[in-house]
Amino acid sequence: MKNYKNVFVFDHPLIKHKIAILRDKSTGMKEFRELIEEITTIMTYESMRDVQLTPVTVETPLETTVQYKVPEESVAIVPILRAGLGMVNGVHKVFPTARVGHIGMYRDEQTLEPQEYYCKLPEGIENKTVFLVDPMLATGGSACDALDALKKRGCKNIKFMAIIGAPEGVSKVAEAHPDVPVYVSTLDRQLNENGYILPGLGDAGDRLYGTK
Repeated sequence: MKNYKNVFVFDHPLIKHKIAILRDKSTGMKEFRELIEEITTIMTYESMRDVQLTPVTVETPLETTVQYKVPEESVAIVPILRAGLGMVNGVHKVFPTARVGHIGMYRDEQTLEPQEYYCKLPEGIENKTVFLVDPMLATGGSACDALDALKKRGCKNIKFMAIIGAPEGVSKVAEAHPDVPVYVSTLDRQLNENGYILPGLGDAGDRLYGTK
């Protein structure tokens, strides 16, 4: 995969540790869900290094000082249903007042193409920094369609976050949306003939919610 200016792959030892446990097929649903949240929280910190801060006046016990804060109501989270829901609490740990929208996409098992079936977004989302989240960036089809849906509704400042990315999906999103930073904690080897990431971790939605 070639280098893209808008792609950021994290090389963090704590993430690597958690990914190793996440991949293990013997890791149970509860621990899997907790790991997804923990990795997302680390990624959120790292991906907001460019956040715009607003000066505020604070009274300490000793004096008045000017400090800097992230403006209230400036962040929104949009998970791609259903697996993206597992990342919402991870972002909320950093931005607890962030509003949450939802985009429902499913993959046609024959064509592997994404189909949108639901979209509900917070009012004023076009003025917020939007975290579009999905644990797996495989073919990139769902991510591209979700980004198109957000842009169609006026969103301009979007960050896409995935736990595991395949080169094929990362390249597709990076080229289709060069204005969107793409953050993945780990870049895996490839997709198999069924569009699953290798070595991957299986179906993230099934492992999050105990379904088959």
